[in-house]
Amino acid sequence: MSVTFDFADITIEVVKKDIKHLRLSVHPPEGRVSIAAPHRMKTETIRLFAISKLPWIRQQQQGFLEQERETPREHLTRESHYVWGKRYLLRVVERAADPTIVLTPQELWMYVRPQASPEEREQQLAAWYRERLRLEAQPILEKWQERLAVKVKTLHIRQMKTKWGSCNPNERRITLNTELAKKPRSCLEYVALHELMHFLEPTHNARFVALMNQHAPDWQKQRELLNSLPLRHEDWPSLGEM
Repeated sequence: MSVTFDFADITIEVVKKDIKHLRLSVHPPEGRVSIAAPHRMKTETIRLFAISKLPWIRQQQQGFLEQERETPREHLTRESHYVWGKRYLLRVVERAADPTIVLTPQELWMYVRPQASPEEREQQLAAWYRERLRLEAQPILEKWQERLAVKVKTLHIRQMKTKWGSCNPNERRITLNTELAKKPRSCLEYVALHELMHFLEPTHNARFVALMNQHAPDWQKQRELLNSLPLRHEDWPSLGEM
């Protein structure tokens, strides 16, 4: 079952699901708004909730409009690529050997097979980013699992178009966006903690905020940093959800 609310400049789609709490999301890149609501909840209750969140929704939509976008990458020598928030120049070298990538203080060397297609180069670099992110995320998750007394069963690393991370508390699963390997490490730690905190509190309510404030007082600063950094031209992740 779905309904739509229209508030002058904002349209909100409401879908009722088998969930316990309201979930409001603002989706990039245009700022589409949706609410997932429990089946039992009255439509008027949802409408009043939406009205109360209109200032926050407008703020999220404005942020999407202002956010810088990267130009499309062709994976050619002299392109700029980012690793942990630092800019590196790409050097592409063709050779008859196994493809590999080497990071130096200023450059990102990508050794490819002769006549490797742009798609193959992109896949090679994406796989390298996934491995870097997994290696960096593991000790961060271990640290916060111990502090929060929670346990992650599975970690997934993949390209995500609408989120920096997600979690399934029932299955003890965390998913992180590959793009985090391009952002400062502090942003990765923020997203990892954000998702782990949902093991303790599934919504973004006052308790969730209090827990984040307790364990990471600068978390809102890290969120602002992450959502202000340039995004891939074709992807639009954010944490515009409450």
